[in-house]
Amino acid sequence: MAESFVLNTGARIPSVGLGTWQIEHGAVSDAIYAAVKAGYRHIDSAVAYRNQKEVGLALQKLFEDGVVKREDLFVTSKLWPGNHAPEDVQEDLCSALEDLRLDYVDLYLIHGPIRIQKGTMFIPENLIPTDIPATWGAMEKLYHAGKARAIGVSNFSCKKLQDLLAVARVPPAVNQVECHPVWQQDKLRKLCQSTGVHLSAYSPLGSPGSPGYSGPNVLSNPVVISVAERLQKTPAQVALRWGIQMGQSVLPKSADRTRIGENFDIFDWSIPYDLMAKFSAIKQACIKTTFFFPSVLRAIGFLPMFVTTSIQGFTGEHHANENLSEFSMCREYRLLRMEKRTPEE
Repeated sequence: MAESFVLNTGARIPSVGLGTWQIEHGAVSDAIYAAVKAGYRHIDSAVAYRNQKEVGLALQKLFEDGVVKREDLFVTSKLWPGNHAPEDVQEDLCSALEDLRLDYVDLYLIHGPIRIQKGTMFIPENLIPTDIPATWGAMEKLYHAGKARAIGVSNFSCKKLQDLLAVARVPPAVNQVECHPVWQQDKLRKLCQSTGVHLSAYSPLGSPGSPGYSGPNVLSNPVVISVAERLQKTPAQVALRWGIQMGQSVLPKSADRTRIGENFDIFDWSIPYDLMAKFSAIKQACIKTTFFFPSVLRAIGFLPMFVTTSIQGFTGEHHANENLSEFSMCREYRLLRMEKRTPEE
């Protein structure tokens, strides 16, 4: 299994990267340094994570110590939702580059199909309509200028991605969404494969420790555990290896040196066909949600209507609203409290 995937730009994205969301302040630099020493070559960051300066310090130390050269690393950053105006996109990236202490990023993503007024807090009152084509036009300029070697999106549903592909001069290279054995994003994955957009998975282990999350735990799923026992690997290694064999890069997050190493130890073995087939039997989680900010979901097109406590009867394949077919909402913004259930419940 290759340790990287080829993007539609011709560049290679490493199969495994280190996610930096929710790593505690003060631990980010050490985690990145340990990860790169262990073999990681992709560092995933974002303005929204509020730790890019620490990421930049770690990168500078790695370069100064001769651990790696800049061209050895693949660094991702993401556009803050308050900077969607075309005239603000370049400013956002320049600020990120200053924090990261870099001249360019390898990948720059629209963090989500959602926009707030510039300079405001992320609350419903500050939501304003998006103009993704206009924002994307500004992203394309950064690509042509070489400030972003590839551009893409995050948390885009099938419908949102198709809409963008219809107008983009430079097609998105990546769609970064939540994806793991309990939320396999089959429809979205197939769309990405058919259109040449690489699917990259954040929360590839399910991120059960995230604020407001409750639901099936990937690492305690019976299929994941049985495969891990059969192969004498950890459940986390199996979940990550499953993702890579499905054709997606994975972005596990950890500040623990042992886990950082274990999460990268997935290249000299594989899950055989008969065991891979078992993952298709895992019941997929549908969304049953109590919303703190229902207007946020309406604003980005995920909710045709608001039901007081839940989306009743929603199944990913059959709900009337196409945008809900792949619920790629960004938990990173802590917008909602999420409970998942299987379609049969």
